[in-house]
Amino acid sequence: PTGDSWGIFTFLCAALCNLPALPALNCSEELGAGQSIQQTYDLTRYLEHQLRTLAGTYLNYLGPPFNEPDFNPPRLARAERVPSATVDLDLWRGLTDNARLAANYRAYSRLLCYLRVLDGQVGTAELRHRLAHFCASLQGLVLSIGGVMSSLGYPLPAGPAGPPAPPGAHAAPNDFLKKMDDFWLLKELQTWLWRSAKDFNRLKKKVPPAVVTLRLEARGF
Repeated sequence: PTGDSWGIFTFLCAALCNLPALPALNCSEELGAGQSIQQTYDLTRYLEHQLRTLAGTYLNYLGPPFNEPDFNPPRLARAERVPSATVDLDLWRGLTDNARLAANYRAYSRLLCYLRVLDGQVGTAELRHRLAHFCASLQGLVLSIGGVMSSLGYPLPAGPAGPPAPPGAHAAPNDFLKKMDDFWLLKELQTWLWRSAKDFNRLKKKVPPAVVTLRLEARGF
């Protein structure tokens, strides 16, 4: 047994001494689509949590009846400018992965534009700070969805479909309707994030996680 141990030790020393003479062995991690999807899913869940706090604070800022738990008004024609997530779930699931990702990308790009307008109209410094933080996180989600599309080989949409008009171009005729616009913006954001989390959870099950690959560079072989 002692001789066997010494022989193994001698062999390992010889192998280590001759490593420079062996072909170079490069190890690289392919991040791939799997990790991009996981990161996007995690960010979507974080935004869901962040929006729950922000929405409660903002609805209290709007006051009654908007901050009442049973307030459920019909959707007004004005609110149709905000991208709606109220598509039939079976129809939504029947879309291709590319179509769903593109719809998410365009919707969050538009919602982000509306939120930035909202941020400039809020009267309290604390709420402006929270809105600015949420906007930064939502911008990260848009970029992350773009990264997922690129990693899967899908082209990015040309841009947000029908971006909102400049502030004041379609101002609400009264304060109540302005608050209604803000209410529907938050409501649609909640629905989009809820559905997006389910989308990315399903997508990450279809795409394998990142793998580690070894590439052998043959030199002189």
